[in-house]
Amino acid sequence: METMENREIVLSVKNLNVRYTADRGEVQAVTDVSFDIHKGEFFGLAGESGCGKSTVAFSIMQLLKGAARISGGTIAFNGKNVLAFTKEELRTFRWEKSSMVLQSAMNNLNPVVTIGSQLMDAILAHEKLPRKAALERAGELLKLVNIDPARIKAYPHELSGGMRQRVVIAMALALQPDLVIFDEPTTALDVVVQYNIIRRIQELKEKMGFSVLFITHDLPLMLEMCDRIAIMYAGRMAEISPVGELLQGGAHPYTSGLLRAFPSLVGPRKELSGIPGSVPDLITPPQGCLFYERCTRRQEDCLSAPPALEDLGRGHSCACYHRLTKEVG
Repeated sequence: METMENREIVLSVKNLNVRYTADRGEVQAVTDVSFDIHKGEFFGLAGESGCGKSTVAFSIMQLLKGAARISGGTIAFNGKNVLAFTKEELRTFRWEKSSMVLQSAMNNLNPVVTIGSQLMDAILAHEKLPRKAALERAGELLKLVNIDPARIKAYPHELSGGMRQRVVIAMALALQPDLVIFDEPTTALDVVVQYNIIRRIQELKEKMGFSVLFITHDLPLMLEMCDRIAIMYAGRMAEISPVGELLQGGAHPYTSGLLRAFPSLVGPRKELSGIPGSVPDLITPPQGCLFYERCTRRQEDCLSAPPALEDLGRGHSCACYHRLTKEVG
């Protein structure tokens, strides 16, 4: 029986470091982040706002701007070094090989151009097709995301928030990429619309076979959708785990704290609890474990150096000197 670990690796991120230049100094936004995404895998990247999730995504797509820069590490897509791509290779990579769906679809669509024209532009920019054929493809893409092709002449403001987000998803799938990155794709949408969009993403993944990097701070949503989930804290990877094991309780105290902060729809009711304290300053981070001040299991050796990810087997790894061995209730 084929397991996820035996599948071809589509994306491999190794020891990624990203720095921002700020007025107070250099922000260590992402430090030594490593993970692989396999063919057909639904891989989640979770953590509190500001932990570096979106920075990782923009690094993969080579879309970092301004004061941000990759200061170390490698990013390989289908075995090829993304950081060494030429301008033309990047153009192909960003649409034909991978694509990205951002939050707030209204900001990603031109308000004065019909959705059909925007879909056609994305297709014609990469494929030599007659406009009639591109228009037909645009209609097929709308059907793919459950939008009536008759709406092809509609402007973004004439669609609901959920429909606009589905248009952006259709655009991302226009050239049938191997990897689609979803960065908070359901933010600002109501729960029912969120559910419909997430279900459609899952259906499209199964139908088209692409891999997914799904970024959100909504851990319960990820637990329902993903094959594996990576938890980031203060720019570092805290834990990577198959969903089945994560449901039994995280190995990292931070993961365990996140799980206790969300209500469960199954089993006995439990009192919710937050994680006291705040994220450390990433301009002058502490020498040891960055979670030390908020951790209930901290000990003196945690101050020696940030713990590295340790392979626990079965696709599970954790960066903690005193990890949990069973669920903490």
